[in-house]
Amino acid sequence: MSTRIAFLKGHGTENDFVIVPDPENTVELPPAAVAALCDRRAGIGGDGLLHVVRSAAHPEARAMAAEAEWFMDYRNADGSVAEMCGNGVRVFARYLQRAGYVAEGDLAVATRGGVKTVHIAKSGTGGDSAEGDVTVGMGRAVLPEGDVEVSVGERTWPARNVNMGNPHAVAFVDDLADAGHLYDAPPFRPASAYPDGVNVEFVVDRAPRHVAMRVHERGSGETRSCGTGACAVAVATARRDGADPAVTGVPATYTVDVPGGTLVITEHPDGRIEMTGPAVIVAEGEIDTAWLAAVTR
Repeated sequence: MSTRIAFLKGHGTENDFVIVPDPENTVELPPAAVAALCDRRAGIGGDGLLHVVRSAAHPEARAMAAEAEWFMDYRNADGSVAEMCGNGVRVFARYLQRAGYVAEGDLAVATRGGVKTVHIAKSGTGGDSAEGDVTVGMGRAVLPEGDVEVSVGERTWPARNVNMGNPHAVAFVDDLADAGHLYDAPPFRPASAYPDGVNVEFVVDRAPRHVAMRVHERGSGETRSCGTGACAVAVATARRDGADPAVTGVPATYTVDVPGGTLVITEHPDGRIEMTGPAVIVAEGEIDTAWLAAVTR
């Protein structure tokens, strides 16, 4: 392990991440190290970790190096690897901008879920390069057939099954408080719909093309924001509203409020989904490698 490890802390709609810049892939980050760094009481704290590596330097990304210089080696807070994180890739792009590796405009980011297109908007009127929103191409949704239901306590709602590369069950409710505490995974049926568990979104209407949601992320409980979840909610809401872009030929854009802020989701007639939202770097420093070595023994 390197004797000096720099880190930054960032968030996208309060979905927060530890960022470890490591262009040449020299920093060892076993699951125990990631879990220790993401620990909110004994570590830096985060919903996940963004390991910033050049694609050519990482065995999982070398095949994508010709398309994308940078690879987002994303880890969940428990140290497990993940294919993609929509809020995370916005923060990843913001770090690259802050470090001077990229400028405003378009770039490609390699992920385990493939190469993602990213657009960093121009700075706001204040001139701060960190003010512009970041847009990420999130791929296309798959809507499996079959009825699904989710429950909280004695209440049950029908839910829309939406897959954004990970599974989601979207339920429309009268009040977000109906979702309860969301510490535990809401029961669902049939069990065969989600053999590996599911992210569950509870949604209320705010205005035309404007909804709010709470989410239970599988393995994490309730989180302040979920990018793929917001996309799933927009897709499910468009179908409910009769605004399927593949049918109407017109893009459908929804504003989705999450506990940590607001995301804007656009689904195009060809199925492409784009997510736009803020990405903020809040701090930077250096990891005490003696501490990290001790807690990962």
